[in-house]
Amino acid sequence: MTKVIFLIMKKTIFYILFLSISSCNIDTDKDLIVNKMIDEVTYLSSDILEGRATGSDGEKLAADFIQSKFKEYGLLEKGTDGYLQSFKAMIKENPHTNTIKEEITGTNVVGYIDNNQEETIIIGAHYDHLGYGDFGSLYTGERAIHNGADDNSSGVSILLNLAYSLKKNLEYNYLFIAFSGEEHGLYGSSYYAKNPTIDLSSSRFMLNFDMVGRLNEDKTLAINGIGTSSSWDELIKKSNSINFKLTTTASGVGPSDHTSFYLQDVPVLHFFTGQHEDYHRPSDDVEKINFEGMYSIFKYAETIIQNSTEIEDFDFVETKSESTTSPNFKVTLGVMPDYLYSGEGMRIDGISKGRTAEKYGIQKGDIVIKIGEIEVPDMMGYMTGLSKHEKGDSTVVIVNRGNKKIKFPIVFQ
Repeated sequence: MTKVIFLIMKKTIFYILFLSISSCNIDTDKDLIVNKMIDEVTYLSSDILEGRATGSDGEKLAADFIQSKFKEYGLLEKGTDGYLQSFKAMIKENPHTNTIKEEITGTNVVGYIDNNQEETIIIGAHYDHLGYGDFGSLYTGERAIHNGADDNSSGVSILLNLAYSLKKNLEYNYLFIAFSGEEHGLYGSSYYAKNPTIDLSSSRFMLNFDMVGRLNEDKTLAINGIGTSSSWDELIKKSNSINFKLTTTASGVGPSDHTSFYLQDVPVLHFFTGQHEDYHRPSDDVEKINFEGMYSIFKYAETIIQNSTEIEDFDFVETKSESTTSPNFKVTLGVMPDYLYSGEGMRIDGISKGRTAEKYGIQKGDIVIKIGEIEVPDMMGYMTGLSKHEKGDSTVVIVNRGNKKIKFPIVFQ
């Protein structure tokens, strides 16, 4: 009997030790990834890279860094010059004219894991940003480096860590693309999609990570493009073991690089943790990144990929492309929309200094429900309302603030 008790105790102690070691390994794996993310975002958003503007020396340093990681992880070269694929971008004087300011050369960085499978999953993130803010900046102070920690060092870091982790998943081939030229208008992804280095018809789907470094306390995660396959809705819900509060849109067209692949009939998803007051400003720095949140998005993407193996036919569905039917407008309130908001109206997530909204007392958190005679049920309604006016026009903007409706007579600047 004593011998039996001893054996049971021995097995129990071994089991406890095994669980402890396994737990340590799990924590160690997480710590490894989180520490890698910290190092990657810190470097990519450092002043050394001077904001990673397309065609700049900082862009080249960033491309060298991404190449070195692809090489370290054993990815095959899949650009047109090793890992690199260059493209030309014609930069306009401003978005409202066709006058060309300059031609610049940008560079995509492309790596590949070949598991000799029939289908390939594409994973993308843009690595360019605004440099010193000479274009696209929402900042009105002295010229300064726009480091773009969230936009989009965060997405590049998740891409790199998926390149590191998916070597163990042999179900698909994997194509990893760090795009440049996104901030000027999706130049890099558009060029790759039209000049691919693999057969895009073999693509199962494309995952795009753009601004994924600011997951909030509610764990609200926006996923755009779920209408591009009949499989997405169930798959993203089934894979949501982390209990994200998901905000979704159906369209495959949006202001990021997944659009270029949707237009080539590839199912897409775009992951996004939301706009913030540091967007396109010098204050988008590494100290404000939620690395635990980035890790949870990384694990979620892994789970989506793994669970997708259970789906036999991953179809492509053409969606209503809101962006292609968006009205043109010449004026703006000078506000930042809350892209995570899914209620009625257009909720304001930030106010630009010196612009129309601030001048007339419209505040962050207000929900725009009417511009002039135009009802604003959503973002499309907001843009429609703006499109009816020109600079100097007077109108009334109605917002919900708390439980009150407030009218603001304004003049567009």
